[in-house]
Amino acid sequence: MLRRTIIRILIFCLTVWVAITVNFIIVRATPVDPIAGILGRMASKGQSVQGGAEIVAFYRDTFALDEPWPVQYFMYLRQLLSGNLGYSLAYFPATVGDVLLHAIPWSLGLLLTAVSIAFVVGNLLGALGSWRRAPLVLRGLIYLSMTISAVPFYLLALILLYLFAFMWPILPTGGSFTVGSTRDFSLATAIDFIRHAILPVGSIALGLVGFWALSMRGVMTTVLDEDYLMYGRVKGLRERTLFLHYGVRNAILPQVTALAIDMGQLISGQVLVEAIFNYPGVGTVLFNALRTSDYFVIQGVVLFIIVSVSLAMLVVDLVYPLIDPRITAGEAGR
Repeated sequence: MLRRTIIRILIFCLTVWVAITVNFIIVRATPVDPIAGILGRMASKGQSVQGGAEIVAFYRDTFALDEPWPVQYFMYLRQLLSGNLGYSLAYFPATVGDVLLHAIPWSLGLLLTAVSIAFVVGNLLGALGSWRRAPLVLRGLIYLSMTISAVPFYLLALILLYLFAFMWPILPTGGSFTVGSTRDFSLATAIDFIRHAILPVGSIALGLVGFWALSMRGVMTTVLDEDYLMYGRVKGLRERTLFLHYGVRNAILPQVTALAIDMGQLISGQVLVEAIFNYPGVGTVLFNALRTSDYFVIQGVVLFIIVSVSLAMLVVDLVYPLIDPRITAGEAGR
């Protein structure tokens, strides 16, 4: 177990190091000074950046841009280890770290809520849909959810936005709170926050339920023919016990693996959903950075996404043996 954990952590560290190295190469591979180039393009469009010369001087000194590449690389690593991702051009003098730290909690909350709802509802729907004694209407719900899941997240977001914010204006069009509202720990603030989160969460959750339901139904179909289920019925176990402890518990294992594999796609889809609803997460930050050519914010967001996906896969990989002890036993027997 210890050897397996160490190997997985080393793979995670290698992935993060490669991402950091690619970020370093992209900046230095440009034929011109990226900072001066960005400021020049903004000036040509009539835009101005306060303290532009100071920004250029700061970056050249902080990241040692006049030094050879090996020196720059170790300086870059040292700055990252100290948490310095540079300054945002659009939000100057705010740092990239400050911009990301403000947006990350919103993105994590949105992602965890949507994925949790979709994972639980989809797997239960798929498991019940394949259970012989379940109502037939559940199978119809599976086919409906499969159809919805074929639609990309951003199209679902636009459809829900049109239906529930314009055609039937019962939910807000975007943001996280009503403009001008008081933000405190009152019930009214909580309700306002939930109303603004319903459409973003629903866009992601609806797009995932059908996938989990279809996948779970396929796995449960193979589990139903296993001998231990027949043995449980012979022993007189209740149908609920057979379903939850014998059927779902064994069928959920491949679903956990699929969750880790699809994490990158989930985060990329969430980025577009956040931009559509102007939700104050990483997606909106990335959209604004692309629109304003905020180069170092773009780098910070890309690095955050890569590290987040790698970390999620590491956590699932480490938790998986706790769900299925056969993995640990199999590795110990080698």
